[in-house]
Amino acid sequence: MFSKKRAFAAVAIAAGAALALAGCAGGEAASGGGTPTFNPDEKVTLNLSFWGNDVRADLYNQVIAEFEKQYPNITVNSSFLAFPEYWEKRQTEAAGGGLPDVMQFDYSYLRQYSENGLLLDLGPYLGNIIDTKPLAENILSIGVVDDVTTGIPTSTNAWGMYTNPKLLEQAGVDDFAGGSWDDYSDWMKEVTDAAGGAFYGGTDYTGRIQNFELQLRAEGKDLFTEDGEPGFDKARLKKFWESGAANREDGVVVPQQTLEELAPKSGFDAAKTTSELTWDNFGSGYLGNLGADYTELGLVAPPVTKEGAKDLYLKPSMLHSISAKTKHPEAAATLVNFLVNSPESGKIFGTNRGLPASETALAAAELDPLSQQIADYEASIKDRLGDAPPVPIVGYGTLEEKFRQLGTELGFGTTSVDDAVDQFFSEMDVVLNQ
Repeated sequence: MFSKKRAFAAVAIAAGAALALAGCAGGEAASGGGTPTFNPDEKVTLNLSFWGNDVRADLYNQVIAEFEKQYPNITVNSSFLAFPEYWEKRQTEAAGGGLPDVMQFDYSYLRQYSENGLLLDLGPYLGNIIDTKPLAENILSIGVVDDVTTGIPTSTNAWGMYTNPKLLEQAGVDDFAGGSWDDYSDWMKEVTDAAGGAFYGGTDYTGRIQNFELQLRAEGKDLFTEDGEPGFDKARLKKFWESGAANREDGVVVPQQTLEELAPKSGFDAAKTTSELTWDNFGSGYLGNLGADYTELGLVAPPVTKEGAKDLYLKPSMLHSISAKTKHPEAAATLVNFLVNSPESGKIFGTNRGLPASETALAAAELDPLSQQIADYEASIKDRLGDAPPVPIVGYGTLEEKFRQLGTELGFGTTSVDDAVDQFFSEMDVVLNQ
């Protein structure tokens, strides 16, 4: 899970300069007057790019074949790369003004490319070429940067807590029944004590920036505002990191040294912890790493910071965006609509791209038991779901990785909370002022 973040962290700052230059020369969104419509008799060739592997490529080929049956005058040429190489190529293309017509897009890059004028304003196509009825408003709002829609989510995930029923049964402890962060710490201690050193109740939750974000959202704040200003000060970050000190010092959570020895697996998918706070689409990876002896997982809501708060939100597993310089915006929007909304897309992709965001695609998808569990979980947290936060700032991946690194150092005891706070704010100052 961390290779993707490291890849972003390594290229984010360098890419900004290239994209800024490209943005200065970029074309304007094809928004024109009136309502845009697609001429089905126009012969068009579109380039489509995505990241993935051979399995995903085969699924895309099947979906493209169905699309070309319905739109015989549109030819779609597709290409794919692994995630790091995919973005390296996009950055090269952006600097030269030659992005593909339609792109699979990652949330972490959406602001960077949008603010540099590289992505098409999809507003004129919403509600006509791109059907918005199957997409909830809080899903559509995910792809909005500076009041302009530049991405349509293909799929969603939400922050949750996976638990291990098999280990809990061995420990003789019930699944986490919900409650506050203190309640969660007490539950982890109960598991750790019952396991007698064989495994632990969980991992230090203060090592993940998403758990900090969850608490901030419960207080009515975001990590970063739409203007890129932090929604917290040093005192608030210090309070968060200090809240995990007792768990670290008393051996409630899995030791950091053990985590280092287990890497690249986490404590959870190495069966060394009974819980993990993470995105709900990580379940299949956990089951794969745990092996054949593990056939099911628990999935429950994270601890509550403030009752009634809209602290959770739906995050896009990925989005589809269109180049601002495409010569065929209507045809490109038609393809995006098919990739996101069509029953054919839902049936063929299933949950390969995450749980389908579109109701029509989701209804056509055949969900395996874990996917159905995730769908049920997202339905169960409906009352906690709020609006998505502002699209991540440019360089967010760098800060997320720094947060994780400092959490590791806190786990080892090689830095103090005060020093960690100072280091994070120094890094944040560099990122926000680059």
